Amino acid sequence: MKFVHDFLPQAVNVGPWITAYTLFELRDRLSSTAFVLPICSLGTSCDELTAGISEHELLLPPLFHEAMTDNLRDSIIDRIHACFPLYEPGHEGNHSSNQLRVRIHDARPLPEVSSPKVLAFSVDTAVEEHGPHLPLATDTIQSYSVLFQLEKEIQGFIAGQPVEYGHLTWGLPFGMSIDLTPELLTRYVTGFANAVLDWHRPEVMYVVDVHGSIVHRQAIIAGLEQSRVERWAFRWLHEPLIHFASERGDQHAGGVETALVEHASSALIDKRWFPARVADIEAGQMTLERAVELTPDLQKFIDFVDESGANGIVGKIRNYESLDAASMFQQMLAVAREDVRVLQESSSTRSQHVAGDSPWERDRV
Repeated sequence: MKFVHDFLPQAVNVGPWITAYTLFELRDRLSSTAFVLPICSLGTSCDELTAGISEHELLLPPLFHEAMTDNLRDSIIDRIHACFPLYEPGHEGNHSSNQLRVRIHDARPLPEVSSPKVLAFSVDTAVEEHGPHLPLATDTIQSYSVLFQLEKEIQGFIAGQPVEYGHLTWGLPFGMSIDLTPELLTRYVTGFANAVLDWHRPEVMYVVDVHGSIVHRQAIIAGLEQSRVERWAFRWLHEPLIHFASERGDQHAGGVETALVEHASSALIDKRWFPARVADIEAGQMTLERAVELTPDLQKFIDFVDESGANGIVGKIRNYESLDAASMFQQMLAVAREDVRVLQESSSTRSQHVAGDSPWERDRV
């Protein structure tokens, strides 16, 4: 689906979609920027969603009518208002802020599509800070770099529209991050899977993510289990990279993700920061141990960020210097390629991959 490319970042800090921007760029623009949350039908074009958006507005990823009941829609909107642009506990239901407005487009019949053998999409936290040098959609970028390659290789394989919201914790204290609770994520995944099943009528469905939270992954699997999709598989694409990430203390927005985003496109790296200011990035990064310590008390986490100048990275940026991005990408691609082969050849009516092990003792991303 060529139009899927229109919604994904092509270069950092440009365009109408907030997902292309870095945490630090958005902080600089916060006082002069308004944000728009579009709610529309699946298949609505990027051109239609960006029409009428001013130069002082940025779009959040769309939510889809077909994936939600009115009750679920309202609950997700409340949650987004509580998280974005800055996390405000207890803000649910208070929509008085003029910095984020909801723009509801009319529901419409879905465009005709050919039924694929495999419909693939990611469920990633596309509105999640990734430090001063990587765009918010860092996770989605990595997932679709794999899915787009499989689309080139496998006849009948289609990379469809992503789910660009998920469950996260570590991004909230820094701002510019949206967390859906696991319960909301499960309900939305169920609705989305049913909607794209009815629209595309694929033989099988392949769902991926790269986000580290095992709670996020379990919520996705629960949503797929509760859907009407009969033949599906799920894969955490970073599973083969644990020895590069967790064993090197590089959990979030550090060397591993920097290398993989650069492998997707060097235009997605803010070169004002990396590699030009790698020492400054390193000075602001946080250890896993400190992030885990702070996670149970988000206000304490927020206070620490404000006082310390932490930059949103939980990891080690200098791991980049010893990494082979092409090799890491090939490992992700290899497991995905094998997943699709097994899924297509299996006669089982409900196939799945488990969520995977937590890449660290206390999974809290």
